Amino acid sequence: MSAPRSLVAHREWTLEPNSEPDAEPITYAMQCAVCNETSEAGVEWSVPQSWTLEHSGRNPSHHTYREIITRPWRTWMHS
Repeated sequence: MSAPRSLVAHREWTLEPNSEPDAEPITYAMQCAVCNETSEAGVEWSVPQSWTLEHSGRNPSHHTYREIITRPWRTWMHS
């Protein structure tokens, strides 16, 4: 009885930002580093920017934030 055989093919893959027409949009949000509250995500910077300024106005000691960018990526195999 012979041992099972298998073939392993090593392929090269590429990872890149997805700029295809059907790609999800890049979105932006801000998160308060003091209380971790987060703005809604938006495709325009004005959405998180407005939230950040309003949040600081309501919470004067909250003046440190994190930007959250969600960027779609894709992989593809070389032939």
